[in-house]
Amino acid sequence: MNDIASVSLAQPLEAIADELGRSFAEYGFAVVRDHGIPQDLIDEAEAVSKAFFALPDAVKRAYRIEGGGGARGYTPFGTEKAKDAEVFDLKEFWHVGRSLPPGHPLTAFMAPNIWPDEVEGFRETMGALFAAFEAAGARVLEAIALHLGRPRTFFAASVEDGNSVMRLLHYPPLGPDAPEGAIRAAAHGDINTITLLLGAEEAGLELLTKQGEWLPIPAAEGALVINVGDMLERQTNGQLRSTTHRVVNPRGDAARRSRYSMPFFLHFRPDFLITPLPECIDADAANPPPEPISAHDFLMQRLREINLA
Repeated sequence: MNDIASVSLAQPLEAIADELGRSFAEYGFAVVRDHGIPQDLIDEAEAVSKAFFALPDAVKRAYRIEGGGGARGYTPFGTEKAKDAEVFDLKEFWHVGRSLPPGHPLTAFMAPNIWPDEVEGFRETMGALFAAFEAAGARVLEAIALHLGRPRTFFAASVEDGNSVMRLLHYPPLGPDAPEGAIRAAAHGDINTITLLLGAEEAGLELLTKQGEWLPIPAAEGALVINVGDMLERQTNGQLRSTTHRVVNPRGDAARRSRYSMPFFLHFRPDFLITPLPECIDADAANPPPEPISAHDFLMQRLREINLA
């Protein structure tokens, strides 16, 4: 039996901060209920997402941005592969990023969004969901700050206008021609600060424990699965873990239907310097803490490793 934290975000953050922190330190994951993202918005976003992925392949591919690293628009089936993986993942996806006003100092780091003309309401729905994800993520970060003994607003400035990305994911039904050894999402860690995942109710999401065992992550319908990304692991000098995880192929009937999910990759600002926190550094540890690096440089380094830059 695992003891991954499952908490309500409607509670006072002081009451849940240490339970979340314990779970992030041991597993890198937690499950959050009452997260404030309205169910009707989630339902609408799923409907709009399904409508896009149902479009003809040629229509979808027209929204692929060559040389964009997949940061905006459409990434076709069989493009992304996990770091060190031999085979591409069995998925296609669409990315929505932050919309910055003209002349904003961070426009050099964030391309404008593109929107599919063929799907009514896509832009409005996804814009609303992006904002709702961001609000939920900010609350989780406040709890993490309290767990670390910092003021609850500790992370606010570092993620303001961050390079966050919302991914609409479609794992198509598995055909007999699926490549040998390919899975829907091979074992990988997330690059960003924290990830908030909607649509994890369907079985398949697993994390790799410290003991080297794959553990299914249980999520009730409508709950968010939250995990620590590499940037936060680096900032906490490994105190909070960015855990390897994967989405395995289902068996039986589930293999013959599509799986949809919506992860939100919450990022620091591109110009934020990720520096290990002093309270997370053990002077007697054998390994020195990692050197400071800007969030943008760290992101680009990792995107090259997973075939997206």
